[in-house]
Amino acid sequence: MSEQSIEQRLGDRLREADHTVATAESCTGGLVGAALTAVPGASDYFEGGIIAYAYDAKRHLLGVSRESLDERGAVSGRVAREMARGVRDKTDTTWGLSTTGVAGPTGGTEETPVGTVYVGVAYAGEWGTETSYATATRHRFDGDRAAVRESTVEQTLADLSAELDGAGGRSVE
Repeated sequence: MSEQSIEQRLGDRLREADHTVATAESCTGGLVGAALTAVPGASDYFEGGIIAYAYDAKRHLLGVSRESLDERGAVSGRVAREMARGVRDKTDTTWGLSTTGVAGPTGGTEETPVGTVYVGVAYAGEWGTETSYATATRHRFDGDRAAVRESTVEQTLADLSAELDGAGGRSVE
């Protein structure tokens, strides 16, 4: 018997919990959504994705604030959280996932070198429970553009799995 992939395990867990998910992707350009939808029956839990590469796309499609982009830049925890919240709320899903980073080979700075990526996860709790939240984690991946993007997909799926394990210590029904 072969071991299930993380995408299959996530699909089973989302389906069992009656949860839905959507993605907001920048540096991964739709690869997280592609990984989630590679599983047969993904339409049970995957609502859709928004690829928002440019600043204006992040603002118009996801509601990322001009101030966040201006003060922090697109590759920041604040923007990753706003992207995850934006896609969660626009698609009315339980979970919103986001990726924003510098995949390379150019575009890095001393403060944000190539391989720097932020993954955002936003949860929509039941109304009135005050359990909704959004998190963002910073990662640094090595390798060429393809390797950074693939590592980002793997990390995003792992982050969602960790949140499903306990919603970051919060109760998830």
